[in-house]
Amino acid sequence: MDKRFAGTVVRATGSWYDVVAEDGTAMRCRIRGRLRLKGVRSTNPVVVGDVVECETGDADGEGVIVEIRPRRNYVIRRASNLSKESHIIASNIDRALLMVSLRAPETPTEFVDRFLVTCEAYKVPVTILLSKIDLQDPEAVGAFRAVYEGAGYEVLETSVVENRGVEEVRTLLTGHTTLVSGNSGVGKSTLIQAIDPTLDIRTGEISESHHKGRHTTTFSTMYPLQEGGAVIDTPGIKGFGLIDIDDAELWHYFPEMMRTAPGCRFYNCTHTHEPGCAVVEAVKAGEIAWPRYESYLKILDEDEKYRK
Repeated sequence: MDKRFAGTVVRATGSWYDVVAEDGTAMRCRIRGRLRLKGVRSTNPVVVGDVVECETGDADGEGVIVEIRPRRNYVIRRASNLSKESHIIASNIDRALLMVSLRAPETPTEFVDRFLVTCEAYKVPVTILLSKIDLQDPEAVGAFRAVYEGAGYEVLETSVVENRGVEEVRTLLTGHTTLVSGNSGVGKSTLIQAIDPTLDIRTGEISESHHKGRHTTTFSTMYPLQEGGAVIDTPGIKGFGLIDIDDAELWHYFPEMMRTAPGCRFYNCTHTHEPGCAVVEAVKAGEIAWPRYESYLKILDEDEKYRK
């Protein structure tokens, strides 16, 4: 391996990064100094999926990341405790697979909608995966599908226990780099291991006392798939705060609102109170699902304090 080489970050712990070079060689690397990206205020400057320039270290066999190549896209959220800072989950991905369960545990609707907004904003195609379908109420599943398929998203159903939908997801993932994300306990690691049993991914049980998943994935990791492509398994996320999305632009990231908004009387309609708002009329007519519109209003209201 040359002294300077390019590679992809496949694991990030916050202190050390596993980088796989173009020739397949893996090296453990650290960051040189205060490496930062222009225009990005992030708690983690280097993330899984990044293509980086590295220099080999001394005899210890470790390297140093000296440069991050421009990202094609990324999925980002507000850092848990720092309202002005962001946390990038992964970069340079072909698709995000958002895993959702309606119970055992329940994924909050606002989590789903905030994740979808971020994917729309950063141009990441997203598919929704209803997991543990064997434990879900069929009526609730039908209602969920109606809302999100009506918005324009593909919704798949899986049950690893019943081996249902696993082959369909395997086909979706083959040949692509896919971010698999969701709340703790929805079965991300279990599904990935079912798709490729050769992978060594830790899984955990649901806590009976709180019906929440234990955090089984500690750090984001990219796993190569036997049939081609790779999956990025991420730690379970409790909340998903949006960042750097202006109020006036928010509705652009709700596809069903984008389709309807051209019918509004005013070009700068906020779709909240204006007369002649085609979006509000579509909500009243049931053409836009109320839960999605309610999420839009909540995001406008709840995130305003972070934008001051």
